[in-house]
Amino acid sequence: MQFVSAKGAQLPALGVGTWALSGRSCYDAVRTALAIGYRHIDTAELYDNEAEVGAAIHDSGVKRAEIFVTTKVPMGELRAPQIRRNVEQSLKRLGSDYVDLLLIHWPSRREPLAETLGAFAEARAKGQTRFIGVSNFTVALLREAIEVHRADIVCNQVEYHPYLSQRPVLAALARYGLFLTAYSPLGRGRVAGDRDLVRIGQAYGKTPSQVALRWLLDQPNVAAIPKSSSRAHLAANFAIFDFALSAADHAVLDAKRGKTRLVDPVGWAPAWDPA
Repeated sequence: MQFVSAKGAQLPALGVGTWALSGRSCYDAVRTALAIGYRHIDTAELYDNEAEVGAAIHDSGVKRAEIFVTTKVPMGELRAPQIRRNVEQSLKRLGSDYVDLLLIHWPSRREPLAETLGAFAEARAKGQTRFIGVSNFTVALLREAIEVHRADIVCNQVEYHPYLSQRPVLAALARYGLFLTAYSPLGRGRVAGDRDLVRIGQAYGKTPSQVALRWLLDQPNVAAIPKSSSRAHLAANFAIFDFALSAADHAVLDAKRGKTRLVDPVGWAPAWDPA
């Protein structure tokens, strides 16, 4: 396993996303992932599966201290009293005294960012989270959080895959010394049918998805959290540390970077940076 790090935070570069997983399927996916060797689990209050994630971690036999757990506070719940309540509820559902990383799930136009970040810093000071970060933040929002409000964040979790550039965000994160966590890293399944990725994968005996994940993790301080409920897919996603892409392979994937954004909820999404 390789790791990404920032400001004392170190987490496995490959994790498991749990968006759209619920009930028994979520529990089984997390148990299976931990048995395979994953040690980075991503959830959120909005996913309505923190209890299943927590139960799977508890029943896995893996020590809690060995697992990096991320959860998120939803937009619309970002006033200080709401954050205090939501963090306590998330910890109760997870069955843990702390999470490793607490994120603002989506930036808000209503709740003041300074108040939100202050409440996040308070949660960290109380030991409820080891680190804090953001998700779906643009370069301008990152600049506001760090340069205006002096927030001690470690990452930005955003949609990132071969078809979405994210170069501006990557450059900003590098400048601030933070890492990027890529959600939807397989383009919601689009990479599986990509002829170029099929061809590259055949040269290594790998799938297009494995090629895409290897490309992401080859980039400085980029982590990825592909979601799967299938044991076969979870195992395949984890089997990416035994091969290396060539410079020519990287050039092929780099050339695909474009503007294909798959997660763009009306009313939630900020004014995205140009690709």
